[in-house]
Amino acid sequence: MKRSPMTALSRLARLAVANRVSGIYLALVGGAMAVAALVPLFADNPDASLIWVWPALFTFPAFGFVAWLGEGGWGGDAPAWFFIGGIVVSALVQSMALGAVWQGLRGRRGNRGHLTAAN
Repeated sequence: MKRSPMTALSRLARLAVANRVSGIYLALVGGAMAVAALVPLFADNPDASLIWVWPALFTFPAFGFVAWLGEGGWGGDAPAWFFIGGIVVSALVQSMALGAVWQGLRGRRGNRGHLTAAN
């Protein structure tokens, strides 16, 4: 039986967002991004923009590649949209990896069926 591309795409999407571990991770990164966006609006010191280090650190293994691309492409002067988009893409990639690990650790409990007294 051949699987359609949409089936594979929906499975990857479920790995990225439809489990507890991925949801908690995405909430953590989203919260860090919300705080990072709001702090410079209310802070008076010039170091307020350094708050963006936290979302980048939460997505670091994948964001390291984005930072490398920004350094190579723009010589360290990459636009903000590139880094914010890189944080979002890195979070989704890592969320998918966390979902795959979570599913692997839990096993396929849903396919085993339920034991009853008759079994």
